[in-house]
Amino acid sequence: MMAADENDLRETIIKTHQDVQWICRSLAQMERHDAATEERLRALENWRSERAGEERRERGTAAWAGGVVGGIVAVMLRAMGWG
Repeated sequence: MMAADENDLRETIIKTHQDVQWICRSLAQMERHDAATEERLRALENWRSERAGEERRERGTAAWAGGVVGGIVAVMLRAMGWG
């Protein structure tokens, strides 16, 4: 009787050990996947921030250019006597 119980216990311990190893491998794989996903998200957020900065600069440059052109036109109109 003892031998059968010991064999069952040994088999249970081996199975449990295998399960724990599988769980550890799965968790490590999940952590690697999560890290890769976070890295891709950070890269996307950085790209969006850079793109937003470029758009702000473009709008600022366009506003500045519009102001310069408007000023030149105003000076020309005054010089022609229309202003």
